[in-house]
Amino acid sequence: MILQAHLHSLCLLMLYLATGYGQEGKFSGPLKPMTFSIYEGQEPSQIIFQFKANPPAVTFELTGETDNIFVIEREGLLYYNRALDRETRSTHNLQVAALDANGIIVEGPVPITIKVKDINDNRPTFLQSKYEGSVRQNSRPGKPFLYVNATDLDDPATPNGQLYYQIVIQLPMINNVMYFQINNKTGAISLTREGSQELNPAKNPSYNLVISVKDMGGQSENSFSDTTSVDIIVTENIWKAPKPVEMVENSTDPHPIKITQVRWNDPGAQYSLVDKEKLPRFPFSIDQEGDIYVTQPLDREEKDAYVFYAVAKDEYGKPLSYPLEIHVKVKDINDNPPTCPSPVTVFEVQENERLGNSIGTLTAHDRDEENTANSFLNYRIVEQTPKLPMDGLFLIQTYAGMLQLAKQSLKKQDTPQYNLTIEVSDKDFKTLCFVQINVIDINDQIPIFEKSDYGNLTLAEDTNIGSTILTIQATDADEPFTGSSKILYHIIKGDSEGRLGVDTDPHTNTGYVIIKKPLDFETAAVSNIVFKAENPEPLVFGVKYNASSFAKFTLIVTDVNEAPQFSQHVFQAKVSEDVAIGTKVGNVTAKDPEGLDISYSLRGDTRGWLKIDHVTGEIFSVAPLDREAGSPYRVQVVATEVGGSSLSSVSEFHLILMDVNDNPPRLAKDYTGLFFCHPLSAPGSLIFEATDDDQHLFRGPHFTFSLGSGSLQNDWEVSKINGIILAVVFIRIKKDKGKDNVESAQASEVKPLRS
Repeated sequence: MILQAHLHSLCLLMLYLATGYGQEGKFSGPLKPMTFSIYEGQEPSQIIFQFKANPPAVTFELTGETDNIFVIEREGLLYYNRALDRETRSTHNLQVAALDANGIIVEGPVPITIKVKDINDNRPTFLQSKYEGSVRQNSRPGKPFLYVNATDLDDPATPNGQLYYQIVIQLPMINNVMYFQINNKTGAISLTREGSQELNPAKNPSYNLVISVKDMGGQSENSFSDTTSVDIIVTENIWKAPKPVEMVENSTDPHPIKITQVRWNDPGAQYSLVDKEKLPRFPFSIDQEGDIYVTQPLDREEKDAYVFYAVAKDEYGKPLSYPLEIHVKVKDINDNPPTCPSPVTVFEVQENERLGNSIGTLTAHDRDEENTANSFLNYRIVEQTPKLPMDGLFLIQTYAGMLQLAKQSLKKQDTPQYNLTIEVSDKDFKTLCFVQINVIDINDQIPIFEKSDYGNLTLAEDTNIGSTILTIQATDADEPFTGSSKILYHIIKGDSEGRLGVDTDPHTNTGYVIIKKPLDFETAAVSNIVFKAENPEPLVFGVKYNASSFAKFTLIVTDVNEAPQFSQHVFQAKVSEDVAIGTKVGNVTAKDPEGLDISYSLRGDTRGWLKIDHVTGEIFSVAPLDREAGSPYRVQVVATEVGGSSLSSVSEFHLILMDVNDNPPRLAKDYTGLFFCHPLSAPGSLIFEATDDDQHLFRGPHFTFSLGSGSLQNDWEVSKINGIILAVVFIRIKKDKGKDNVESAQASEVKPLRS
């Protein structure tokens, strides 16, 4: 009965036990080292192996890490009497020895290893029932700021001990958007992209998460789980652009000088500066604490402001956030003296200038900042040369620099030129500038023509443009080579079309009358031209231009016989190609500048299709037109004077012919002489292509195809390929007719019909 019980247990073990050393499928054998794998939690009294004794051995002995669980019977039956627990001991190292009748070891001991295989009998548990953490707003998404951890006593090398983390609840949940995410394997909590952009401690300073952990990798409905709570405080983002910095130029303090700072939300960031303007000299640096320095003195006059970026990167060189824009303004100090606009500034003053009138303005410059005390300038006359007829003839406005006549009008014959030394100063510097004042003659003389009438001038209407046709001369008694004596000539009457112009020699004041536009006998045969001579400078009060400043001449244009002129270079008409003979298809028009009658004729009518009315210019068809023979049809039209010199001109006439369906389809090539050998092993076929000469649509011509003889339809079939151009002929032999020659169904009998 005991043996039957043991054998029953042995059968049950076949589902669980695996043996090494070539013992597959055997549960008894000699004493030798062996390894067994047994699932934990199995019912006790399970047989493991039956060792067989070799004489003189009569019994067996078990030692090692038995934990009072493993037992071996005298006859060698090894079994365990309690359920195994992998979490208590995962491997039991045993030794088995064979003894003789006197208890002496005659074989062994040999090692027997029992490996306890894991089952999912432990739930995961969080190390803390509640976690607390904080995160900066605008932190980089995906970067962990907190970890939750759970443990599971089951084997981590099996799904039983593989944990899966998941956020179950986020409070508050705004617009159903998750601001937080968790690494399912590591428990690392970080911001989502939305969280990085939208977290704001001013709106929601804290959040609560409920996080679950499951074993079996979260993939089994039978997995165990645990939950924990996470409280998260949102803190303000300190990665912000600092306020604009103001730096005094040309600082003598030791450099580098700290001017501002930036800070990333977490330690360990790597900082750098990016020069936005790509300057050849970039005088700023940043250390790894985020402190920004100016490395050398700045010069406002060289550059008054700088804009650059501060960048924070992680240990892998990836940007942690957007760059911060840094603004540095260079503050001015008074380190530049005033400068004169030129070595000598020259002004002119008329000899009758009134007291107080402006002579000119001296504008000095200061490179220091505008509209500050550093660049605010004062003007003062320190010397006048010569002091004739007295000193102090001029004054200058202290702040504006405008020079004025102070005491009396000047006379050129007394002193034609004055030199002034002017002191220009800011609050710390003084500069001397030099001004030359030239006394100029006043414009009190008008230009006078040498003669008032230049008589008649006769020119042919085809005189070249640019030709000089007349020279005129006026003189002015004012000072030479000044605006008062320079003369400009204007045509004020008789040339409304602007056909003439006058160029003036600046040295002699001679006027040259030139042709600017073609003359035209037909519109202006005689023109009475009136000139006016005047100065660019205005005349002084009381002096006016009179008749002495005006002159005239009469331009007579003679006729030149000109060829007729067509109204356009190319005439074009459009008609259908099937118009009746005698139909008007177009007309042309031309005019003769002299008003002579015109006779029209055609040239180049190679097909003899057209005729033209010699008087009206109307064009008619005189023969059938054919688009396929040529469209557009181009001819020349000749217009000839009737009488006179019989001059002529030529224009083009283009006749566009619109298509009509006036051409039958035809086979594209000769298909005669084709044949099939009889008897046919299978139906044969040939492909025929059709075309016609009419205008094709963009999709090509459309044809239908049929056999010309009804008798052929018993043995032949016709169908279209793609329904466009090609027809395929299938030949079927329905009865024996001897040699099958395609000529019996000649291509001429396959008639394509236009659809």
